[in-house]
Amino acid sequence: MGLIDLSAIDLNLLVAFEVLFEEKSVTGAAQRLYLGQPAMSAALARLRILFQDELFIRIGREMQPTAKALEISPGIRDALQKIRQTLAASQIFDPATSKNTFTIGSSDYTSYVVMPKLLELCSQIAPSINFRLIGFAKDCVGELLEQREIDIALGVFQNPPRQTMQMPLFPEHFIGICRREHPIITQDAITPEIFANLLHALFTIRRDEVGEIDQVLAQYNLQRRIVLTTPHLLVLPAIISSSDLVAAVPSRLVKPFVDHGTLEIFEIPLQTQPWMISMLWSKLTEQDPANLWLRQLLKSVCEKI
Repeated sequence: MGLIDLSAIDLNLLVAFEVLFEEKSVTGAAQRLYLGQPAMSAALARLRILFQDELFIRIGREMQPTAKALEISPGIRDALQKIRQTLAASQIFDPATSKNTFTIGSSDYTSYVVMPKLLELCSQIAPSINFRLIGFAKDCVGELLEQREIDIALGVFQNPPRQTMQMPLFPEHFIGICRREHPIITQDAITPEIFANLLHALFTIRRDEVGEIDQVLAQYNLQRRIVLTTPHLLVLPAIISSSDLVAAVPSRLVKPFVDHGTLEIFEIPLQTQPWMISMLWSKLTEQDPANLWLRQLLKSVCEKI
């Protein structure tokens, strides 16, 4: 016997069958399904054609199931129950019991700023959830999200890929760092010329030697000497604290090092543009309860950073 083409069948008929079986009354079934009695009678007529059987016969005041109805009832009930469980599971995400593993695309900077607070909070409200951090190239982030290789991406996305959604998390700006007792700290006023004549370290993942600072200095016809370039942002505090180099870094990177007395900070004498750290996700997961929970949690964490 060949398989029945379900696309040609109204699955609501199976719900009507289930309720008729339980109520043993067309009127009672209609009331439970918020249908008029004619609509319920029409559903029964279609069921009889579908299964080529009377299914329910009036005996006294009740509609009693036929042998065929008794035969198919367990399978229909189990199938509908599985469908209901599947739909319910897709709408429910309980972080307290979930063992999900979330993969976040993140640089060392955003990981350093966001993850300690996120993990601290999750240890209290979602103790069995795990995280995986991976680096990513911005021109590949759309594909990573679409292929579900990452759930969320953190960073600066001036031109987000198609089919993605973006939410701002917190603003950021450059601040200067140097070692304790660096001569620059004793300057009454740091001019662009004084700043350009310092020895600089530059964080760059593009393998170039030009950052936003250099573009602004060029407006003053100034050029700085970049002694060191590195794609590893978190190595800078250690290098700066033990040398005469200075660096322009995101402000949230340096607070712990300043608090520990290993670095000094100074205002950069240039007008640089602040930027926004955002999270990016795929439209494919816009309504996913687990992804939605993670986005809301990240937003809450970043509001306190």
